[in-house]
Amino acid sequence: MYRSCLCRGCWLTATACIFFAARLFAQSSAAGSTNADMEQEFQAAMAAQDKGDLDRAEALLRNLHAHHPGIFAIDESLGLVLVNRENYTAALPFLEAAVREQPSSDAAHANLGAACFRLHRNQEALSEFQAAAQLNPRNVATQESLGRLWMEAHQPKRAADAFTAALALKSGDADLTLDLAQSLEDAGDLRQAKETVLRVAGVDSSAPAQTLLGDIEEKSGAFREAVQAYQRAAALDPGEPNVWALGLEFLKHWTFDGAIPEFEAGVARFPSSARMKLGLGVAYFGDENYLKAAPMFADLLDADPGNAFYFQLLGMACTAVTQEISPRCSTLVTYAQSHPHDAQAAVYAATGILQGQSSEKQMKVAETLLRNAIAADPKLPEARYQMGLLEQDEGQWAASIPDLEAAIAEKPELAVAHYRLGLAYAHTGRKQEAQEQMELQKKFKGQEQQDLDRRLQKITLFLLKDQN
Repeated sequence: MYRSCLCRGCWLTATACIFFAARLFAQSSAAGSTNADMEQEFQAAMAAQDKGDLDRAEALLRNLHAHHPGIFAIDESLGLVLVNRENYTAALPFLEAAVREQPSSDAAHANLGAACFRLHRNQEALSEFQAAAQLNPRNVATQESLGRLWMEAHQPKRAADAFTAALALKSGDADLTLDLAQSLEDAGDLRQAKETVLRVAGVDSSAPAQTLLGDIEEKSGAFREAVQAYQRAAALDPGEPNVWALGLEFLKHWTFDGAIPEFEAGVARFPSSARMKLGLGVAYFGDENYLKAAPMFADLLDADPGNAFYFQLLGMACTAVTQEISPRCSTLVTYAQSHPHDAQAAVYAATGILQGQSSEKQMKVAETLLRNAIAADPKLPEARYQMGLLEQDEGQWAASIPDLEAAIAEKPELAVAHYRLGLAYAHTGRKQEAQEQMELQKKFKGQEQQDLDRRLQKITLFLLKDQN
C-alpha cells in the first residue's frame, strides 16, 4: 500500500521574490534604472505565473536569464515555471544552477531533488533531500519526501526516522502515520508497526489502515486477524485492490473455499481485472474443480495469447481433469502449434487430446505434437510418457516400451509411467518385469499428488510476488 511518490508539497516555494531585492541588485552590474527594469520584468513574470500564463512567465524569465545570468531568483523561478509545465528535463539545469548560487537554501535543494525524482534519478534526489533536511530539519514536506525516497531505496529504517521527524512536526497526520507504520513493517518491527497503525485517528473506518493492519497481522502469523482486517478494508472500500487482497490472503493459506466466493464476487464486480480471473482460476484449481478453473485460464490466454504462464495454468487444469474435459482446453492446441519449439506446450496440448474422446484426425495432431516435443527436448519425461500412451492406444505395445523406459529413466517417480510400462511388459510376455513395474507404481502413486501440490505452491508464490 506504500505510496511510491514524493509528497504533494515536495515542491517548495523558492522564495524568489524575497531574495530578489537582496540579490538581484547585488549581482547585477547595471545602473539603477536597469535594476528597476529588471525588477519590473521579474514581477511581471511572477504575476503571469500567478495567473497561469506560463508562456509569458517563461518568456520573461528566459529573457532575464539571458541578460543577467547567475542570479538565484531568476534561475530558481525559471526552473519552477518549467516544473509547472512538467518539463523536468529543461527545468533541471536551472534548478542545479540555483543550488550552486544559493547552496544554503533548503528549498532549492528540495526542488532540485524533486526534479531528479521525476526524472528517475533517485540517488541524486535522495542526496538533495538529505541536504535540504540538514539545512532545515523542521520542514515537514522535506522530511516526508526524504522518508519516501529512503523507502524507494529499500532502507525502511532510515525512512522510519524521516517519517518520525515529519510526524513530530505534523502530529496526528493519518497519511504520515501510515507511512511510518509501513516503513516499520518493512523494517521487520511488526509490534511497533501495529501500534503505529492503531494510533491512526478513525483506524476502524480507514480502509488503508485496515489493509496495512492485515499485512502486519499476516507477517506476524495471525491469519484469522489478517482476514478480519482485510474484510473490514473491503467492506469500507470495496475497490479492486481490497477485494484482491482479501482473496489473496485466503490463497496464501490454501483456504480455497474461502478464496472462491471472494474472487467470484471480484470477477463479477471487476470483469476486466486479469488478476481477479487469475485468482479465481487458481482457487478453483486448488479446490480441484478443474472444469471451472480451465475457462478462467483460457479467458486469460485469449486476452494475452503469448503468455506462457497462462498457458501453463490452462495446461495443468486440462491435464488434471480425469472425467469431462472443458471445451476451452482446445486453446492448448492453438497455442502449441504457434510455439513449435515449446516442448512442454506440445505435451499439454497432446495430453488434452489423449484424455478426451478424440477422433482419428485429432490423434494424428497429438502424435505430431508429441514428436515435436521430443525433438525439442528428448529428455522431457512427460513427452516420452504421452508418446508411449498414444502408442498403446493404437495397440503398439512393444513400440511403447522404449518411450516409457525413457520417461522413467528421466523421472523414476512417475507412477503412471511404471503402470503403463507394466502393461506393455505384460502384453509382450515379460511377466516378471510387469510385476516389478506394478510394485513401483504402487510405491510412487502418492508422488503424483505431491507434484501437483508443488506446482500449486509455485503458482501461489508467483501470485504473492508479482500480483500484489
